[in-house]
Amino acid sequence: MIIRERIAAPSPTLSFEFFPPRTLEGRKALDATIAELATTEPDFVSVTYGASGSTRDSSREVVRGIAQGYAFPPLAHLTCVSASRTELTEIIEEFLAEGVRGFLALRGDPPQGEPDWRPHPDGLIYASQLVAFIREVARVYGLGPDEISIGVAAFPGIHADERWRVQGLEVLQAKQDAGADFAITQVFFDAHQYLDLVVDAQAAGITLPILPGIIPVLDSTKASRLEQMTGVVVPPSLLAELAAAPNDDAARSVGVAHAAALARAVLEAGAPGIHVYTFNQHRAALELVDALDLGRTGRRS
Repeated sequence: MIIRERIAAPSPTLSFEFFPPRTLEGRKALDATIAELATTEPDFVSVTYGASGSTRDSSREVVRGIAQGYAFPPLAHLTCVSASRTELTEIIEEFLAEGVRGFLALRGDPPQGEPDWRPHPDGLIYASQLVAFIREVARVYGLGPDEISIGVAAFPGIHADERWRVQGLEVLQAKQDAGADFAITQVFFDAHQYLDLVVDAQAAGITLPILPGIIPVLDSTKASRLEQMTGVVVPPSLLAELAAAPNDDAARSVGVAHAAALARAVLEAGAPGIHVYTFNQHRAALELVDALDLGRTGRRS
């Protein structure tokens, strides 16, 4: 069963996101994390892809290991950044040859040190173009439209600004029209932001299932990094609770409790599942799964 079929099933899906490590020690730690989270029997897991292809080889290695070693499928991230159409074709065909049938199509962020986003002279500009491009490469490869799954990003926080709300819906519509099967949101901390996005998308004729991206924030350092990466502000009340926690275990309990409350709110409102951003750590993710009524409980270590 490919990813879009799993998301369309009646029961809420569970999925996790990892980033490719840059060191041997990091790879060993990630392998252990994936093994631990595999005990929850996730529906799929995603692997990020660095700006300008900076993690191309390590991303591919992680994706290949998941595709060959686990029953759940990987979702390989792809971006438009710094890649020509020829390079993108090679990357997609490499994944397809290794049995990968799920992709997350992203425009991507500019490489570190480059403030402005600049497309490759022979590359793509928009994620919607990448969606269509993946479908075309898969078709030439010999796969039908129902044999691959393509996800895209959605952004709940933009609904605070009417101009960005309308533009965000137009972008999401373009991704759907190009052949996207589902969307995964950027992190958010207010359930109403996700719910408003879903209602507005449906009113605009967007029928994509939208998976909420949930992250257990474990300390103020990670919170600052998260704000820098995403522009999403971590609630001051959560920061205060984290700062008041007497030790790491207590801080993790705070972060997991907040993430669980958010996940429950969106699941009870009809979200098709949750996508957990793990920071390549398994303990908080396992505790979050244990706190939810998803019928899955992973082992603790």
